[in-house]
Amino acid sequence: MADSTAAPSPALPFEVCLEELEKVVKELEAGDLPLERSLELFEKGMRLSDTCRKQLEEAETRVEMLIRKEGKIQPEPYRPEKA
Repeated sequence: MADSTAAPSPALPFEVCLEELEKVVKELEAGDLPLERSLELFEKGMRLSDTCRKQLEEAETRVEMLIRKEGKIQPEPYRPEKA
């Protein structure tokens, strides 16, 4: 049986990592966990958080590369349209 606290695979999609991170947070917030389980969940959460952060940074870089003005990369903040 696979260990549920193993490091997330770099191939995991962002949405899957985020969903797993949310589950970890909910379990930690529920409390009443043994110290060892809390530490395992905390470590897993930190790994998932790092993976999500890296994927977001990569996506931001890709978006910046796609936004070009006069042949130069001009980073622009994303401003979603208000519905």
